[in-house]
Amino acid sequence: MEQPYALTNPVFAGFLVAAGLMILKLMLQGWITVYRMIHADAGLLNPEDLLPGPANRDPRPEQLEPNDYVERSRRVQRNDLESIPAFLAAGLLYVAIRPAPALAFTLFAVFVIARLAHTIAYMTGQRHEVRATLFSIGSLVVVIMAIQILIAGLRAG
Repeated sequence: MEQPYALTNPVFAGFLVAAGLMILKLMLQGWITVYRMIHADAGLLNPEDLLPGPANRDPRPEQLEPNDYVERSRRVQRNDLESIPAFLAAGLLYVAIRPAPALAFTLFAVFVIARLAHTIAYMTGQRHEVRATLFSIGSLVVVIMAIQILIAGLRAG
């Protein structure tokens, strides 16, 4: 029987693509937040950020005040940190239970699309219901995988 984590396993290969995309998305969001902080010259978090230096040549106390342009990106990043690690862990375990490839590919794709759409909705200021729906879709994917993992573990034990 083929190892579940072999690159020749299409489910594992599909997970690698989805996981790679989500890891890049998570890391890129941090850089987007930094870009927005530089562009707005605002949104700093710590008092020591007001020390003069190459990154802040004109420190001002108002730079520590919340800035929606920066905070919106920061909220997206926090939301990603709530969702993406759970997907990565669940997906890795999900591969081990040898799910049907079509179902696995669908779940992986739905999660990735939901997270990307959630980011677009958040960054463009869409209503809470839109963001919550997209978050919930991704969350349900992880729940579905977790339930299948749990059932497989209970059957094996």
